[in-house]
Amino acid sequence: METSHVSALQLKHAGLERRLHEEMSRPVPDNALLQDLKKRKLRIKEELSQL
Repeated sequence: METSHVSALQLKHAGLERRLHEEMSRPVPDNALLQDLKKRKLRIKEELSQL
């Protein structure tokens, strides 16, 4: 069960990373969205480090 949870978190983290890169490559990135994505990515990273 724990490995599937870790895998799910890693997939979410990778998806957020991809969305961050997509947003940053736009001519005018949405800074509020970037901050939100970074916070969500950090929360997942912190959760992964606690497992």
